[in-house]
Formats: sequence, structure tokens, C-alpha cells
Amino acid sequence: MLATNSHLCLRTLLLLSATTFFVQAQQPAAPAPAQGQNPQRPPDNSSPDQPPAAPRELPQDAIRPNYVLGPNDQVLIRAPQADEINEKPFRIDAEGNINLPLLGRLRAGGMTVQELETDLVRRLREYIREPQVIITVVQFRSEPVFFVGLFKNPGIYPLQGRRTLVEMLTSMGGLQPNASRHIKVTRRVEYGPIPLPNAIEDPEKKISTVEISLGSLRENVNPAEDILLQPYDVISVERAEMVYMNGEIGRVGGIELGERDSISISQALTQSGGLGRDANRVKVRVLRPIENTNRRAEIDINVKRVFEGKDNDFPLLPNDLLYVPRSYKRTVWTTLGQIALQNLPFIIVTLTLR
Repeated sequence: MLATNSHLCLRTLLLLSATTFFVQAQQPAAPAPAQGQNPQRPPDNSSPDQPPAAPRELPQDAIRPNYVLGPNDQVLIRAPQADEINEKPFRIDAEGNINLPLLGRLRAGGMTVQELETDLVRRLREYIREPQVIITVVQFRSEPVFFVGLFKNPGIYPLQGRRTLVEMLTSMGGLQPNASRHIKVTRRVEYGPIPLPNAIEDPEKKISTVEISLGSLRENVNPAEDILLQPYDVISVERAEMVYMNGEIGRVGGIELGERDSISISQALTQSGGLGRDANRVKVRVLRPIENTNRRAEIDINVKRVFEGKDNDFPLLPNDLLYVPRSYKRTVWTTLGQIALQNLPFIIVTLTLR
């Protein structure tokens, strides 16, 4: 009778263990991101996939407040409550002053557009309860160049004399830490093509563009890239390019490439905390964007062979997604081991009573 009860208990235990195993094994792996989307990346309006606007379409209000006024600049003042100056152009004289009806002679040279707006609002409060002032530069003292994007001090800068790209970058403070290390220069066709072999001309937009590596500028690898800037050049820089990590890894997220054109899978996994315990090392996938589409191409990588030195390491390019799936085989043995450890005391007792 005791033996029969022991057999029943053991059969019940095995049935419960099998049920637990199948429930855990059927848990779905972390889903891959939707095609055409970057994981772990919050949506914003400054996606690195979007090209900067052409020079003629540059939104002036986005960079207008940073421009430093000087002699011979002409500004248009909009102040609806002050008819004497509203919608009228005024030129800054050689001494940096501006003559305004109602307010008199004021200092404007050396102030940014935003600072002059604030100063006029303060002065107009003597005559108007809640004055509003918007200033637009309608004529520059010299031809401007535009620095747009993740520069430390983006804005409009006067091109005085022969200024090179490096000189202008140095004078305006350089790039922000999270900026790409590739700078894009856009030039109007009337000022001639950009004199570099990799420059691209667009006859429809009447512009030429080129991408320049900050590393080569800094190290003087290619001095020709330190080009002379021309009037109305647009120098733009976007957020640093990234690769993205997802699945059974230590840390899910993005890795900035910085000045690198690519990063190997082994380097990326090391920076992301390595493979997870249940990672499938044989069927790692690289999801690579297909140009001009919302789809991604799938590239299968056997990371186990890479780590064993049997296959070459694989380079990840900007915006690639590395996805490491879960190994169900490893999950099976892990689950069985956990069940056995949890029920080991009961099994020992059962076998002892037989």
C-alpha cells in the first residue's frame, strides 16, 4: 500500500513538472521591432534619417535669435502696438547705433537679435502696457553662412573675408558631444560647385552638397576638405549615428558610432553587457535598413563561430539593429533544472519511503 502511494505521488510530481515546463517554454521571445523603425529610440522631429532643408527653404526663425548684429545690418521691426516702428526697416549705422522713432538713438551693434528684442520690449513698456516685438534681419552687413543642427552655437554668421570651414568651426565653438562626426555642407549653384571629388550636384534644387569627416579635418588627413566657405553656405550636423541592440543581451539600447563608420558585432556585444544566459548564439540576426524603403534586410550571423575564431567578425553599419533571439533548447534544460532543484527534497523523501 505504501509503495502504491509512493508511485502515485511520484507520477503526480512528474505530471506537474511537465505542465510547468510546457507553460514556461511557450512564453514568446521578445518581439523584433516593426520594420523601418529604430528600437529604443524616442520619436522626435530631428531624426538623423531626415536631410536638412535646402538653403532657400531654411527656416529663419529657428536660428534668427543667435545672430549678432553689427554696422550696416538692416532689420525689420514688427511691433503691432507701436505704429511708429511697426513693419519698418531700420539700418544700424557705422557706430553700431540705430535711430528709432519714439525711442531715439539706441545701441544695437554687438547684441543678438533676441537681446535687441528684449531691450525694445523693456523700453516700449513706458508707452505700451504689453508690447510685443519681433525683429528680422532683412539685409546683412556681409554675406552670411548658416550653421544648423547640433553645434554648440548654431546660428547665422557673417562671412567676412576668406574663411575656411575649420576657422569658422573654431570661432563658433565646435560641436555638441552627441553630434555626428560627419558635417554636411550645402552650397548654392551660383557660387560654383564644392571643389571636392565626392560632392554631389542637384540641378533641380540648384545646390551641391558634400559630407566631410570631422576626423580628417582635425588630423589634416585631407587638407582639401578644409574648403573656403561661400556666401549662404549651409553647414549642418545631425545627431551621432547609432546601431541598436535588442533581444537576449545585457543592455538593450543604442550605441553611438562617433567618428567610426562601423562597429563589429563582438565590440557592440561587449559594450552592451554581452549575451544573455538563454541567448541563441547560432541564429543572431542583423536587420539592415534598405535604402529608400521602410523595410529591413535580414542577415543571419553565427556569433558562436565568430567568438570561436572560425568566422570573420561582422561590421554593423549606421542604423543597423542587432537582434539576439532566445534559445528554446537552453530554456528547456534551464527549466528542467529549476524544477528538479525545487522538487528535490520531495523526490528524496518519496524515494526514501519506497
